[in-house]
Amino acid sequence: MPDILVQYEAEIWQSIGETLTMVGISIIAAVLVGLPVGTLLFLCRRGNILENRLVFSTLNLLVNTIRSFPFLLLVVFLIPFTRLIIGTAIGTAAATVPLSIIAIAHYSRLVEQSLLDVPKGVMEAAISMGASIREVIFKFLYIEARSGLVLGLTTSIISFISYSTIMGVVGGGGIGDFAIRYGYQQFMTDLMIYMIIIMVILVQLIQFIGTTVSRIIDKR
Repeated sequence: MPDILVQYEAEIWQSIGETLTMVGISIIAAVLVGLPVGTLLFLCRRGNILENRLVFSTLNLLVNTIRSFPFLLLVVFLIPFTRLIIGTAIGTAAATVPLSIIAIAHYSRLVEQSLLDVPKGVMEAAISMGASIREVIFKFLYIEARSGLVLGLTTSIISFISYSTIMGVVGGGGIGDFAIRYGYQQFMTDLMIYMIIIMVILVQLIQFIGTTVSRIIDKR
């Protein structure tokens, strides 16, 4: 192991832990909230079983608005809200608030797109067999779209990692913040390169796992 990595080993592991914390909470928010929001967007579209123009338009506008914000501006814009619910706008915990919000918006759109790829005949067949809304969602739509949902979550996770590098502006820490503070600001270019390599390996690993799982569960 290079001497500089040994020298900063404790700080590097801490920054990796901070990144995993931010990304992990974002993933939870994406699955617990983004998945239902994306499903509702799909079901409330014109011609679907829960068609509701008001609900669809409201959710669609909200998701589009959040996704159109440059992430750094979103972080700054949400500082009062973050301080309200966390008690502070600085630190890893505070950083999870804007990350979770963008995660929900990002994944909900990918969920909607995955469900739109499900053949219409699947839902029609489910309804004709007397399936309830819950059964249509969990026993038909999610089953048919599971491969796309996993790939969408994989893409989202990689985006969350990218977003997490910006969280240094609110003292969120993480690998990106460490690379900027030590590698860039203190002119330790080799240390910055090592951090970039760690990020690349992490992203490649996540992409490999996501693609593999998606291929295994895709029974089409």
